[in-house]
Amino acid sequence: MPPKTPSPALSAGAVLVLVAGFAVVFVGGGARFAIGLTLKAVVDDLGWGRAELGTAVALFQAVSAICMFLAGRLSDRADPHLVLAAGLFVAGLGIGAMSVMAAPWHALVLYGVVFAAGNGAASLIPVGVMVTRAFPQRTGFANAAVTSGMSLGQLVMIGLLAAVLVAIGWRSVFLWLGAAHLILLPLVLLAMRAGRTGDEPHSRRAVRGLSLGAAARTRPFWVLLAVYAICGLDDFFVSTHVVAFAQDRGLDAWLAGSLLALMGLTALVGVMIAGLWSDRAGPLWPTAASFVARLAVFALVLVDQSIPSVAAFALVYGMTFMVTAPLTVVFVAEHFGSRHLGALTGLITMVHHMAGGFGAWLGAVTFDRLGGYDAAFAVMLASNVLVLALLPLLRRPPAD
Repeated sequence: MPPKTPSPALSAGAVLVLVAGFAVVFVGGGARFAIGLTLKAVVDDLGWGRAELGTAVALFQAVSAICMFLAGRLSDRADPHLVLAAGLFVAGLGIGAMSVMAAPWHALVLYGVVFAAGNGAASLIPVGVMVTRAFPQRTGFANAAVTSGMSLGQLVMIGLLAAVLVAIGWRSVFLWLGAAHLILLPLVLLAMRAGRTGDEPHSRRAVRGLSLGAAARTRPFWVLLAVYAICGLDDFFVSTHVVAFAQDRGLDAWLAGSLLALMGLTALVGVMIAGLWSDRAGPLWPTAASFVARLAVFALVLVDQSIPSVAAFALVYGMTFMVTAPLTVVFVAEHFGSRHLGALTGLITMVHHMAGGFGAWLGAVTFDRLGGYDAAFAVMLASNVLVLALLPLLRRPPAD
């Protein structure tokens, strides 16, 4: 029996890549939910309607989604660490400048364009590419471990920022988030230097797979786009409006913000289970389980909107929230190979986020016009039924 070679996942460079990727999505986990945390405070302070911030979120989703796709293509061709560093710098400037906004167009430009562009580059797409190169044998678990940073960021940062919001106002929330992005730049650059020796052999290894055009001629490609579009529709509707919804049902600002933070804790549990499960059985079963859970809680909140039901809705939904994120690279590698991993995962995530922008906008318009979220909940319920009908088409293909 030949001697075992040391696992590349144990190299110092690979571990530093994991730490840097975790830190990037940890901060992103706080930043992406800041608009939901501060929505009611901002509109009450500035006299806006919820649809005005909802429009900024929709623009953010579109711009960041396009930038995720571009970041994926760049990560296939160049060093993903550089893509991350540039994104952190731009995102930090954009979210920090939100602290001085005074008109709706400020939110559109700063959040919807500048922060969106940086956030799209400093996202799970280049992180997923560099982590997959560093951990080729445990892709599902390694990407789940990194993605858990987003859940912990939601738990820790939103918990802290909720206290900041109550104590010194919503402007300080955005100012601290801007500083957090810029502080990460040295760590990412250090990981880039280590990665040149840590994961270089894996980046040079010959890989095969379908190009974007070739993948688009297959059925799984379009099924994945549909599933991730509906996932995004759900995710950003909930993340943008759950704090305001909880406040509408009687929770105060701190408790509602803390509920959003606790969703990060349940998301951490869900994403780690999904990563381990996918390494054993493939990505299909954890994805199906998450949508069954979503279906149940959307049905619950349509019939009962008491505070215990709202809390149950938020915490159970939170467990499903990050499940599909680390599974994107697993689905793509399983069906299309890894040669164009960044471009394909970037495109799928772009569709996810664009649909998410529509979900955030839909929730805002539904509330402003109908005085509640029931119609939006019904749309989400129906969309989850469609996902469960589509998922059997993503069965693992037979090995060559």
